[in-house]
Amino acid sequence: MFTGSIVALVTPMDEKGNVCRSSLKKLIDYHVASGTSAIVSVGTTGESATLSHDEHGDVVMMTLELADGRIPVIAGTGANATSEAISLTKRFNDSGIVGCLTVTPYYNRPTQEGLYQHFKAIAENTDLPQILYNVPSRTGCDMLPETIGRLAKVKNIVAVKEATGNLTRVNQIKELVDNDFILLSGDDATALDFMHLGGHGVISVTANVAAREMAEMCRLAAAGQFDEARVINQRLMPLHTKLFVEPNPIPVKWACKALGLVATDTLRLPMTPMTAESVPVITSALKHAGLL
Repeated sequence: MFTGSIVALVTPMDEKGNVCRSSLKKLIDYHVASGTSAIVSVGTTGESATLSHDEHGDVVMMTLELADGRIPVIAGTGANATSEAISLTKRFNDSGIVGCLTVTPYYNRPTQEGLYQHFKAIAENTDLPQILYNVPSRTGCDMLPETIGRLAKVKNIVAVKEATGNLTRVNQIKELVDNDFILLSGDDATALDFMHLGGHGVISVTANVAAREMAEMCRLAAAGQFDEARVINQRLMPLHTKLFVEPNPIPVKWACKALGLVATDTLRLPMTPMTAESVPVITSALKHAGLL
């Protein structure tokens, strides 16, 4: 459940900005049918930053309900206060959630020792498997391989989502962890190369709109068929890059609507609708991928 193509799922909303249950069900059905390995609910792409605490938990539980055991659901549970991250994590104990994705604390920029103590404290308050999430471009905080190596010794910290796009990190981390520790890319554009170096999969934005293709690419990579996987990856490369032509999840939500996967591309302020200038850019990428 923590390998292959894991989608960082968008949170669909209606025109008034309320979570749209019918579109969420449609998205989940799409990923089940497409072979996606698991869903991350309410991560960055799921607009965790603009959902209230109650909504955050409610969306995760709604996703779990609608998945109905057909696909594993991972909860985004990060916060920049350790007590808040613990509280959110504990909400999902005994819920059916298979694990938690916890981002490094943002804005307050802790030291490496602070990061170690933060994640260790969270892990000690739950039996749920924990996936560390390192994305310094978003958080202003970079969790170094040495810190990941220390945390990998905590029994229920089982994986890391490495979203720096720095491929040298793969071997650096692998040298410091046991063989059963899972390395996941958080950068679609370098994910296949990440897997070629020994990574186990990707938590993907692209998979929101190219679920079958991402699942097949990861399956081929896991089987060592990298030439075949690269053919798919090259077809998806414009999507990997252009889905970030505006801040995530603005373009991917628009793309989901364009493909009929959700009813609207509504976002909450301060996120704003995709600009007219970006429409042909994303349309071209979708066509290059064979999705339009």
